[in-house]
Amino acid sequence: MLQASSPSKHNAMLGKRVPHPKSTKHEDDDEAADFNTPPAKRVKREVTDDAHSSRGSPGKRWHNNAVPDSDADSEDEDLEEQPRERRTDLESALPPVQSDKEAIEAYEATRAAEQAEDGERTDRVGERKWVKGKSSIYVDAFNLALETVLEDEAHLFDEAEHAVFTAWRCLSYEAQYLYVRLFLRKTSAWHRVCKLGYHSDVANLPRAIEDLQAVRELPSSSSQAGEHPGELEPPEGTTLESHFAFADRSEDCIQDLEEASSLLRLDELKALAKDARVQGKNKKELLRAFRRTSGKQTGLGFASMKRSDTEGSTVSIASVVSEDESRDDTPSRPENRDAHWVDKIMAETGPCIRLALPTLKLFERVHLVFYRSTEWTEKSLTTIILARIARWNFPDYIVSRSANIFASRALLLEFEASLRTQFRVDNIMEFNGTPSKDTLQVVLDIFEEVHPRWKVLLAEEQRKEDSIYSTGEGAYLRRLSPAWVYTRIVHKGAYVLGKYKHHLREYEVLCELLNQRLFHTSRRGDWYQRKALLEEHYMHLHLPSPPECKDVESRKRHWKRVALSTCEQGLQDHLTHLIFHHDLQKRTMKLEKQLKVPKRLQHDFQHVLLTKAAERTFHGIRIERPPSHTTSRRNSEQPTPSSTTTTAGPSAPKPPDRRTGKTIWLDPAPHTLLDPTTALPTPTLSECSVEAMCLSSYRALSYKGYHSEGGLLRTLFAYLFTDILFLYLPNVFQTPYQTCPLDLHTDAFFPSRVSEIHERLNVIANGGAAGLVRGVWEAHGGERKTCIVGLDWTFDVEDLVEIVEAFPGEALSTVMKVLAQEYGQRGGGVPDLFLWKPRRVIGEEGGEAEEGEVMFAEVKSENDRLSDTQRMWIDVLSGAGVRVELCHAVAKEVRVQ
Repeated sequence: MLQASSPSKHNAMLGKRVPHPKSTKHEDDDEAADFNTPPAKRVKREVTDDAHSSRGSPGKRWHNNAVPDSDADSEDEDLEEQPRERRTDLESALPPVQSDKEAIEAYEATRAAEQAEDGERTDRVGERKWVKGKSSIYVDAFNLALETVLEDEAHLFDEAEHAVFTAWRCLSYEAQYLYVRLFLRKTSAWHRVCKLGYHSDVANLPRAIEDLQAVRELPSSSSQAGEHPGELEPPEGTTLESHFAFADRSEDCIQDLEEASSLLRLDELKALAKDARVQGKNKKELLRAFRRTSGKQTGLGFASMKRSDTEGSTVSIASVVSEDESRDDTPSRPENRDAHWVDKIMAETGPCIRLALPTLKLFERVHLVFYRSTEWTEKSLTTIILARIARWNFPDYIVSRSANIFASRALLLEFEASLRTQFRVDNIMEFNGTPSKDTLQVVLDIFEEVHPRWKVLLAEEQRKEDSIYSTGEGAYLRRLSPAWVYTRIVHKGAYVLGKYKHHLREYEVLCELLNQRLFHTSRRGDWYQRKALLEEHYMHLHLPSPPECKDVESRKRHWKRVALSTCEQGLQDHLTHLIFHHDLQKRTMKLEKQLKVPKRLQHDFQHVLLTKAAERTFHGIRIERPPSHTTSRRNSEQPTPSSTTTTAGPSAPKPPDRRTGKTIWLDPAPHTLLDPTTALPTPTLSECSVEAMCLSSYRALSYKGYHSEGGLLRTLFAYLFTDILFLYLPNVFQTPYQTCPLDLHTDAFFPSRVSEIHERLNVIANGGAAGLVRGVWEAHGGERKTCIVGLDWTFDVEDLVEIVEAFPGEALSTVMKVLAQEYGQRGGGVPDLFLWKPRRVIGEEGGEAEEGEVMFAEVKSENDRLSDTQRMWIDVLSGAGVRVELCHAVAKEVRVQ
């Protein structure tokens, strides 16, 4: 255990958040026995659940980071979108640091200064001193991960793998630097040696490449590959043999046209395609056409060859062509035809280097163990070190890290295999449109293989929870158990069983999922809903009823009473998230009505019934500008009104399509500026966003407000739960520089602190929020400004006190509970504007107090619709009794500039 104020090198750990899709929405009618068919989705460019998939799979896309001094090969940007930035648990827990070139230079300067102050200092991993120009933040972070894992968890690696680590330590700094930089790029791709760059860090690039490509011998390994449920076989080429190299040589590996042609840039491919007389609109089409043409044409490219080019061939060119014409598409000819183009391509690209897959997978496993995460990027490697040199204040908490998260090597390998299996399932269910009957059968087969093993691991984990884990330490670490991944696969299997109308089997699986309370607790509301639906509509056909139920109608009534009991259990289950309560309450009221339950015995949900958001319209002046040269092609095609000023009305011309960008309005609240000619103050209207225009209009109605979206709610959550956020739990604080526990963005946060959270919610409901806000400000605000997740110190503390005093206690408690249960999933979708009217005391001191008012407003301009997350928040707020308005901005006048 370490205090946050005394960091050590082994505190640089991070955790894991494996995000899951939103839960399935279940309907109420009979046909809802089938889950809704998922819509076709765009293939994801990065996969978070399978960092260990086979080479070339989408699971590797998250390594696509921009790296300086390299060829970007961005000619095919029209084919693939850049992967959206993802934040790992570590990056979410650490403060926002600048990880650009200037920050890294500051780090190197700091290290150089430390070395100068203390010549004996050996802060760097190992005993080598840090020397400017002979070390870097990337190599430091990579070696920190390796040495930390080997110090505490060396038992997870066998003899051959330890030999690889020994060989790594013997590499020169320049070879290590080159490997780490390639490790952070498209690791399964070939890289041209002539385009690598890195000249400022690698003085002798050929020597570094030679070191990485050198073949080394390995001792025999005592470990044996095991079989894992749902996996056909381990990915090809991921196991160490008797020899290994850190990188592959293109001269040894690239033999076919398919792989060689992928090395070409668009301009090079166009030139080659011109010679081959093929056409295509983009790089992908050109590659396809080129490969297809090479496979079909006879004697492709040989007509231009000289006899000397055949390297001693005794067959004339004419005879080759004639033989090709008479024996087209024979099995022996394509290799000969492709060889010419492979040689031509390799002459164009020059030697290439690619990280060898077995060692690559080994180092990925090291990072999985170190970061407790399958998600890590260049920022993950550098953020922890950059946070160390940042001059910020952090809360006081106990830093701890478990060294036995994986009890054995076999369990670690099974976890990796389970991620690969999960990726297969997700690839069918989510990444490639609507699944077919055949692909659903594949998922069902995987489920049947995984299910027995899941039950065994579930029993083992429950025994550990009952006998070993006493302080909630297992909740976060369970996310790195194969059972956690298998639970998600079982959940998907239940979906497929429903599609096949195997209602009895699906019902049994749902009962098993609900009987365990360790994995994927955020889905429990979803499971309760589905279980109740099956009981209401189908279980009277499959399961026995009491003897007194002699006809079909009586059996139906019996199972409707069971469904009602299931809904009640779901509402009473403290692990059922609030976002599911509304649907469970609707089903409860429907069942009570069907069963003709007496009014006095029915549940009363009037206090949480949703009210429709009120609508308000503000009229303002919108500014239109003609498209500039920097606008997108789509924007440039938008029509421009011919007149400089247009009055909105039935005869007004149709405004341009503004869905591609923000609209500009005039702020209705005038600002006073000095007239440069008269030096007198002159009121003027300034340009602003549509949200700012509506906010000014609300202020004219005596409201105070912020355009904060979810920022103000997150700030309130930080003020009200600071001590609970930094409550000691093992394994969730693994560095001294965290702004929150690692499990905050997971479903493990709420159940691990459920008693403390409920106690705090009661305090908030009873009006104690203002005291909590002032207490946190006094302890962490002012000049100190402690780094706490979500807390924006720019909000005036007096405004926050006014807000929590105007906020009804029960409503504020409900909103905070939603954030406590799903902080990571509910950060977006909060209405744009937060508005309030403070409490006022009428009369003399001690007079009657007038209640304050809080309100949220979602601003919508033309062609703007509510998203699912926005609807969810509107439901939560209105269910809590908070007023929500949909604010429509309408242009009464359009001015073209």
